[in-house]
Amino acid sequence: MADLTTLLEVGGPVAALGGGAAYARAKHPGAYWSTVGLPISTARLLSSYGSVMEACGLTVAPSRLRMLAVKATTRREVRPVPPRRGIIRPTSTGLRLRLRLAPGQEPADVAASAERLRHAWGVHAVYVTTVKPGVVELRLVGFDVLRRVRMPRKVDAGFLQVPVALREDAMPFIRDYRTVPHQLTLGATLSGKSMYLRHLIAGLASQSVALVGIDCKRGVELAPFASRLSALATEPDQAAELLPVLVKEMEDRYDLIKARQGIAPDTPAEEITSDFWGLPESERPVPIVLFVDEVAELFLVATRKDEERRDEMVTQLIRLAQLGRAAGIYLEVRGQRFGAELGKGATMLRAQLTGRVCHRVNDEASAKMALGDIAPEAVSAACAIAPERPGLAVVGDTSGGWSRIRTPYLSLGDAAETCRESAHLVPDLPVLKPFQPEVTVRPVESQAPVIEPRPATG
Repeated sequence: MADLTTLLEVGGPVAALGGGAAYARAKHPGAYWSTVGLPISTARLLSSYGSVMEACGLTVAPSRLRMLAVKATTRREVRPVPPRRGIIRPTSTGLRLRLRLAPGQEPADVAASAERLRHAWGVHAVYVTTVKPGVVELRLVGFDVLRRVRMPRKVDAGFLQVPVALREDAMPFIRDYRTVPHQLTLGATLSGKSMYLRHLIAGLASQSVALVGIDCKRGVELAPFASRLSALATEPDQAAELLPVLVKEMEDRYDLIKARQGIAPDTPAEEITSDFWGLPESERPVPIVLFVDEVAELFLVATRKDEERRDEMVTQLIRLAQLGRAAGIYLEVRGQRFGAELGKGATMLRAQLTGRVCHRVNDEASAKMALGDIAPEAVSAACAIAPERPGLAVVGDTSGGWSRIRTPYLSLGDAAETCRESAHLVPDLPVLKPFQPEVTVRPVESQAPVIEPRPATG
């Protein structure tokens, strides 16, 4: 009886401790990793590194000099040599360590064993990146960082760079317009496209850029950010008037580049290889970012007249996509589907959009429209996005690389307030003045005067 009482006294705190650890792992994975997961995974890695590398086929035969030295000093069996391990660096989401590959190995060998390493060391995922020839970095992620997205506190982002989401390897995904000038974002309703747009606009609002919007859904997506927009078209007719102005602005910037570089005025714009970033800062115009929301609305036609207008707008969008980068004009095209069925010019326009972001879609064909021509293996990953995870997306570019990302929550009110606070940064572009949206001034709440009652007189 005494033994049973002692067992109950000891088992109670142990059970409570185990229950607390399970609760922390489910509800607070970051805290659980820092207190429990990190020490356990580090111990596993240190104790089993050599055997795991050998089981994964990542060891090589030792050199003849090493074999002679081992046989001369000990009677141990000469074992294969694993890659030389660097210092283990813990992070808030996992571990990092560098490996110096043995002669004859390549980074692809380590990347092919990433799933085995994940199970051997008890972590959520293992990612392999090349640091320099012969050296790779293993990034071990301790838990699913995309379940509850928390962006890093410090993100190195420069001009025209916006950290909009978190990648599955716990690194921030930065939308860099200098590297990827144009981007296509696809996704079904309630898939998280609007959240992605809010982060983009809120991040660009504090920078010296001109934001232009085409939102043919009566402006319901972009109107809340009107205080920071230099131009906004909410109908196809307005878009048909705005796009030629942007094309003319692009041509004027090319003339400015030609004048600065001594190029003949009659030189076609297509033959100019330099861009306006080579201009002195005092002469350089501000970059322009054009947001096209629900691009299918620009392609839909009902009459012959609408068809002619559609062809003109598509031609102007293609010109901006082909030549806009060198003039500092960047495109953000969004929609639910974007394929050849939209009409003439759709496929040609899509081919000019280097970056691709695919949220949850309704069918495999939509995922292929976004990623099939640049990263075919990413199509299945995009089709596997669950509806209960809005904001989750697959991002890729023409290099063939892709990864999963998820945008953190940002309310519409907070994004609109950021734009209102940055309204003074709207650049002065006379050509866009006719299209600048009217901003409703927030009424100042005035306190009603307090009326003192008259003293009673007898």
